[in-house]
Amino acid sequence: MNDLLVIAFPSEEKAEEVRQKLFTMQKEYLIELGDAVVAVKTPDGAVKLNQLFSTTALGGVSGAFWGALIGLIFMMPLAGAAIGAGAGAVSGALTDFGIDDKFMKDVASAIPPGGAALFLLVRKMTTDKVLEGLKGVGGVVLRTSFDKSKEDAIRAALTAQPASA
Repeated sequence: MNDLLVIAFPSEEKAEEVRQKLFTMQKEYLIELGDAVVAVKTPDGAVKLNQLFSTTALGGVSGAFWGALIGLIFMMPLAGAAIGAGAGAVSGALTDFGIDDKFMKDVASAIPPGGAALFLLVRKMTTDKVLEGLKGVGGVVLRTSFDKSKEDAIRAALTAQPASA
């Protein structure tokens, strides 16, 4: 089973930096990602997705899933219930991760224009080593489907001071 992790960052550059760190950890077999997508809110409020590889080719979630999820998140404050039938088509997949109206509104409001969110599907990870690698990168955890103890550890790692080299 995949776990969803959404982390907000003040800029696209910071979200991309963290994503690249995770890709490096994946090459070291410390984490297995189903996907890693950066969603950027432009200064005019539009959203662009930066998805580096085809998830279907890797057996991950389809681009339609990400498009639907992120589209719903950033359209929700404007469109509200008018999304209707389109939202119903993906609601089954989204509810598996605990994604509801409140979550979508929270994510949309947590990302200011120019900010970004890193959406991760984590298949498995060597938690202690991944958290050590993420120490001090910043960001705010907006959602995770991990258990409370792992969620707390992720939050602590993001805000901790990195170890001296």
